[in-house]
Amino acid sequence: MRIVRSSLLIAAAVAALCSTAGAQSPPVRLRGTVAAFDGSALTVATKSEGPVRVAVSDMTGINGLEAKTLADIGSNTFIGATAVKDAAGRWQATEIHIFPESMRGAGEGHYAWDLPDSSMTNGAVTGNTAGGGNGRTLSVKYMDGETDVDVTPKTAIVGLIAGDRSLLVPGAAVFVLAVPAEGGGTPNAVAIVAQTKGVKPPM
Repeated sequence: MRIVRSSLLIAAAVAALCSTAGAQSPPVRLRGTVAAFDGSALTVATKSEGPVRVAVSDMTGINGLEAKTLADIGSNTFIGATAVKDAAGRWQATEIHIFPESMRGAGEGHYAWDLPDSSMTNGAVTGNTAGGGNGRTLSVKYMDGETDVDVTPKTAIVGLIAGDRSLLVPGAAVFVLAVPAEGGGTPNAVAIVAQTKGVKPPM
């Protein structure tokens, strides 16, 4: 039940935070390494903002990672793909994360991401065709549309797995989704993806 609970918490967090349209307070997305964790507060050392502190509670979902390849992506696999447009105007994936089945539907859609000129597409793979440069093109279907995403040999591919607080050790790379606290206090972490056995969050 621990695995399912963790995945469902992450799914709810992703669904709530991935799209910022209409949100009064944009979500906090942190990328960095663990500087400290005392059981209730996580300090993340980021490149752009320095150390950032977020609150961690029993409701914070934590996921680990495992390395994957294109061979692990089949018809109807539910994925998330961060992508940027290439010179031809096609979406080229910088990373793909494969969701466990319990997280199907998390953050479903195609929307702007917070990296430069990037998008996030969460949906089910409906097509997998050969592409140029030893890559593949994935057709990803979501609620109200479908988008083609090119995968190249440089695309990082990982799978989300159940995790826990033991992953939050100093030096571990993390990706954190948090909600701003009312009144400008410490943001509340609702989802954390943490480095696992050397596999780092690419998103």
